[in-house]
Amino acid sequence: MDPTLIAALLHEVTSAAGRPVPDRLPIRVWSMSGVERLTFPDSTTAILKYAREPFAHEDQILRAAAEEGVPVPRVLGAARRSGLLVMVLEDLGDPQREATDSEAATAAAHLHSVAPPPSLPVLDEDALATLPSKALVHLQRLRATGRWSEGTDDLTSHLHALPQAAPTRATGAGLAPFGWVHSEFHPSSLHISERGWRLLDFAHAFTGPGLLDLAAWQGLAKANPPDPQRLRALIAAYIVAGGPNDAKAHRGDLPPEHWALGWHRIWAVEWFLEQAHRWISDPARDPGSIKVVRRHLPVALLQA
Repeated sequence: MDPTLIAALLHEVTSAAGRPVPDRLPIRVWSMSGVERLTFPDSTTAILKYAREPFAHEDQILRAAAEEGVPVPRVLGAARRSGLLVMVLEDLGDPQREATDSEAATAAAHLHSVAPPPSLPVLDEDALATLPSKALVHLQRLRATGRWSEGTDDLTSHLHALPQAAPTRATGAGLAPFGWVHSEFHPSSLHISERGWRLLDFAHAFTGPGLLDLAAWQGLAKANPPDPQRLRALIAAYIVAGGPNDAKAHRGDLPPEHWALGWHRIWAVEWFLEQAHRWISDPARDPGSIKVVRRHLPVALLQA
C-alpha cells in the first residue's frame, strides 16, 4: 500500500472534520490493511484503519450496521481513492478482556436479526455449492504461473472430491439464520469494555448462512482444531440469546455443527486460494498458504 496516499487521504478526512494533523502509532499492519491509533494535539484519540480492495468499503458497512442498531465503532470520516480506503473511527480503547462464548452468542444473535445492506455479496445455497469448484479454478490459475505445482497433488485430489458432494451438502443453506454474516467473527473482533460489546472488522461481511459466523468463532489456527461439541453448545446458547430455533436443524444431511464447520473451512480455503493468485500474489507467501489450505481441506472432507 502507498504510504503517501494513506497520508493524503488521512489529511483529507481530518481537514474535512476541522481537525489538525495527528500523531500516528501503528497497532497492527497486514499486507492488505492496517490499524493505527491517532493522537491529536488536544490529547483526544481516534483509530485509523486503511485497507485496499476487496476490503475498501468497510465504512459503508459499519454505517449500515449502526443504522440497524448494531453496536459498532462510529465512523468519524472516510475517504477512498485508487482502490484504497482510509477511515477514522472512534477509539474504543483496549478491550478489558477476551469475549466469552456467551457474549459471542449474544452478539451473533443481534447481528443476524437485522437486515443486511443490499450491497453485500450473497452466498446462498447455489453459491455455496460452487465454492469447491471456484477453489479448484484458483489453484489451476496459480499452477499456470508456475506456482503451487510441486508437491500439491493432495490439494488437487481433495478439491476434485469436494464438488461431487457440494450440491447435496449445501442444501439447507437458506434456513434461518440466513442474512448478515460478519465472516471474521473471532474474539479479536468482539470488543468488550465497561460500555458493553462492540463488533469490529466488517470488511469481509456478506449475506449468507449465519451458522458460518458461529463456526468462525473457534478460529482457524492450528492450535484450535474444529470442535463440534463446542460449536453445538454455542448454537444452543445462540438460540437462548434470541437466535432462531432453526439454527439447530440439520442441513445437507448433517448436524448443524458439522455442516457449519465443514462449509466454513471450504469458504476459508477458497478465500486463501483467491487471495494467493488475485489479491496478494506473492510467491514468497506460498509455502505458508499451502500449509493452511492443506490443514483445512481434510477437515472439510471429513465434515462433508
